[in-house]
Amino acid sequence: MTEHVTIAQDGGVLTLTMNRPDKKNALTNAMYGAMADAIESAQDDKAVRVIVIRGAGEMFCAGNDIGDFMVAATKGNVHEANVFRFIRLLGTGAKPLIAGVQGRAVGIGTTMLLHCDYVVLADDAKLTAPFATLGLVPEAASSRLLTALIGHQRAFAMMAMGDPMSAHEAAAVGLGSEVCQPDELDEAVNAAAKHIAGLPPGAVQATKALMRDREMIAATMETEIKVFGERLQSAEAREAFTAFMEKRAPDFSQF
Repeated sequence: MTEHVTIAQDGGVLTLTMNRPDKKNALTNAMYGAMADAIESAQDDKAVRVIVIRGAGEMFCAGNDIGDFMVAATKGNVHEANVFRFIRLLGTGAKPLIAGVQGRAVGIGTTMLLHCDYVVLADDAKLTAPFATLGLVPEAASSRLLTALIGHQRAFAMMAMGDPMSAHEAAAVGLGSEVCQPDELDEAVNAAAKHIAGLPPGAVQATKALMRDREMIAATMETEIKVFGERLQSAEAREAFTAFMEKRAPDFSQF
């Protein structure tokens, strides 16, 4: 295990598990770095046919570690953070990605699914992308990808208003490939991973490349990263983060 990320390979399947269940798998800069390293190394590793992303415990991912982000905002070096290296790799990686999601998937926990080629959702999964409620903006090209998938109004409800989406709703709109019982999640993810790993790798990767507009995704990510960095250092974000740490409701009436 490296910085709360467990990395395991079984045959052609490389599994990255966010393993910080006591913090609901909230992602730190170090965790992003470990996952980015693994995904980057896998691109030139012929032994890796498919990459699986999982979360340990009852929750897939609580999004970014707020304390970690507050430090980044104070230092003003957010553009150098591993989160954006991880996000860029999601957009450019050639290897197929699978996610197995249980419980809450918050922020990047939801937006990373837009880059996965197969997503298995436990029926207790709840997807949220409450960026504006934290004084921030969407990332991982989700401002374009989620909007294209579910329409402007539903995407606005999720990313600006913080509305949740259930597992069955997500599968119905194409944000999930299948829904299963929580105790069947491991089996379903493993079955999908083994199936993809057994396919012709060149054909699978070429198919994935043809299906994705990498130039649009990359350009959208860079625009989002610029605005995200600005918003992270805003007074609105400071109020949202401080309120979160102090376990109180934020007060945006001053803005």
